[in-house]
Amino acid sequence: MRAMARRVAVTGLGVVSPLGSELTRFWDRIRAGRSGIRQVTKFDASQYDSRIAGEVIEYDPDAFVPKKEQRRMDEYSVFAMGAAELAIRDAGLDVSKENPERCGAIVGSGIGGLQTLEAQHTVLRERGPGRCSPFMIPQMIVNMGTGLIAIRYNLQGPNYAVVSACATAAHSLGDALRAIQRDEADVMLGGGAEAPIAPLGIGGFCAMRALSVRNDEPERASRPFDAERDGFIISEGAAVVVLEEMERARKRGARIYCEFAGFGMTCDAYHMTAPAEDGKGAARAMQLAMRDAGLTPDDVDYLNAHGTSTQLNDKIETKAVKMALGEARARQIMISSSKSMTGHLLGAAGGVETAVCALAIRDGVVPPTINHEHPDPDCDLDYVPNEAREKPVRAALNNSLGFGGHNACLAFKRVE
Repeated sequence: MRAMARRVAVTGLGVVSPLGSELTRFWDRIRAGRSGIRQVTKFDASQYDSRIAGEVIEYDPDAFVPKKEQRRMDEYSVFAMGAAELAIRDAGLDVSKENPERCGAIVGSGIGGLQTLEAQHTVLRERGPGRCSPFMIPQMIVNMGTGLIAIRYNLQGPNYAVVSACATAAHSLGDALRAIQRDEADVMLGGGAEAPIAPLGIGGFCAMRALSVRNDEPERASRPFDAERDGFIISEGAAVVVLEEMERARKRGARIYCEFAGFGMTCDAYHMTAPAEDGKGAARAMQLAMRDAGLTPDDVDYLNAHGTSTQLNDKIETKAVKMALGEARARQIMISSSKSMTGHLLGAAGGVETAVCALAIRDGVVPPTINHEHPDPDCDLDYVPNEAREKPVRAALNNSLGFGGHNACLAFKRVE
């Protein structure tokens, strides 16, 4: 079938993150093993068990969204708009010259407009229903970020939002891949955005005992696969990736980071928040992504792990990698968690980590897992501890595993 034979290129990356909102600076800090985790400054978190987070830095919303429009958006949408513009610029794409019916965007969010919900609930309780903002609903709904992107750039092709917790951005990118492969679009923006650093957000995750409480050492708190890990670090931001049909990208002279070659997704069907203990769901997602990309385990050099820094996730993901690739190959490939530096951007995480995979393939540099100081016998693979490694990457996998048992894996190949 012709539609399924279409190849897809990654041509643009836009990142708004705790490590910066300019791609070169972000990548330099990732390569250097810098942490973006700090004390919470957006509100007084002194009464919370976890008082640290990955807050966005070096991002001027006024450069991307007029102030009047910002007042009608939740912060997650403002992040999404910035990431989309940065990705389009990076791709060197003049969207105004494209056929709008052949361009789309799928940019999701795990939680959406949490800050709007929290603020408007306060208005409702303190001032009554007549004082609620008429923009409350469009500000908080999860599809508004991607809808606003489509409005800004006149993208009339596929446009909707995926919501699958921490697998959101990966599922969004996978759906964007499929839209191009199936000849439903030629250009797609895919990714995720999240703005959960609010009293309600941190309070909820603290109640689950999911967050690290290493409050006195924020830069050392996110420690995936380390024996002393004690929870993830909540972070905010967005990442959008420009995808194009390969031949059209080449014809317009686009700079191609890599080929987006495969996508696999499964469900554990096991528990609301915990991953299935056998790791089979995550392993099968990796196997499906490799099969979709025409890869074998021997072709894969790098895996960007979900690697949240929680006890269960890191142990079970390690088990899943061994199951998916085979024990021998699992011990040979390089694995790292960029969440050790960025924290966990929830529904935006898979987008940020796609950017990391694309840059690793481009430069032949695998970023480290920082704060890896105490080996855990249950996590016994090569996590590229503490220092980046210069080595060619022929193919990379990107894992995203979400509450609800959602597993997604993306596969990328170097383009010769």
